[in-house]
Amino acid sequence: MTELPLVDERAHLRADCSRCAGLCCVAPAFAASADFAIDKPAGVACPNLREDFRCGIHAQLRERGFPGCTVFDCFGAGQRITQETFGGRSWREAPDLAAAQFAVLPVVRQLHEALWYLAEARTLTGAREVRELEQLTERLAAGTADELAALDVAAHRARVGEVLSAASEAVRGPGAPDRRGADLMGRDLRRTRLRDASLRGAYLIGADLRGVDLGRADLLGADLRATDLRGADLGAVLFLTQPQVTAARGNSSTRLPGAVTVPPHWGG
Repeated sequence: MTELPLVDERAHLRADCSRCAGLCCVAPAFAASADFAIDKPAGVACPNLREDFRCGIHAQLRERGFPGCTVFDCFGAGQRITQETFGGRSWREAPDLAAAQFAVLPVVRQLHEALWYLAEARTLTGAREVRELEQLTERLAAGTADELAALDVAAHRARVGEVLSAASEAVRGPGAPDRRGADLMGRDLRRTRLRDASLRGAYLIGADLRGVDLGRADLLGADLRATDLRGADLGAVLFLTQPQVTAARGNSSTRLPGAVTVPPHWGG
C-alpha cells in the first residue's frame, strides 16, 4: 500500500471550521490587547460568532483588531471533539455538554499538535520509537471525554519532546549551532550562522532574518511574531507550523515547506 504524502497524511490535523462548533471562539478567554479588541470571559461566545458557528468578521480579523485569532490553530482538534468525541452534538444545542467540551479542547489540541510533529519526525528518521509514540498519541486523542479529561497531557508532551529532540539531532548532525531558548528579539541575524541550528523555543520576535538560509533548522516552539522572513529560505526547516508563519512577516521570495502556506497578509 502506497503511503500518502506527508502534506495529505496530516490533512486531518488541519482545522475544518465547517465541522466544528466554534469551540475556539467560546472556550478560551480573551484579554483586550494588541491581539484582541475586546475582553471575553472563558466559556462565553465571542460576539462575532454567528449562529452557524462561523466568524462574522473572518475576512477582516486583522483590520478589526483580532490578529490573535489569525494565528490560532487547533490542529483539527475542534472538528474531532465536535464530530467524534461528542458525536456531532454541540454546546449550543446541549448546554449540559459545554463544560466537558471546553475542558477537552486544550487536551486534544496538544495531542494533535504532537501528532503533527511526530508525523514529520517519522518521515525524517523512520525510527520505530517515533512510530509507536505516534500510534499511542492517536489512541489517546480518540479517547472518551472522561479519558481525555483525566489524561496527564503535560507528561505525554514531555515524552514526545524527548523523541522529537532525538530526531532533530539525528537529522541536523553534530556541530550545528545551538540557540535553544535564546533571546534573539529584534536582532539583526542576517550574518549569523543559523543553517541547521537548533532554534527550539527561541525568541525571534521582530528579528531580521531577511535572506537567511536556515537549512534544516529546528523551529519547534520558536516565537516568530513579526520576524522578518522576506527572502529567507525555510524550505527544509524542521517542525514549522502555520501559526508561526502567520505571525511572521514575509513575501513572495520567502521559501516555505510544503506543509504550510503563504499568509494572505504577506506582501509581494
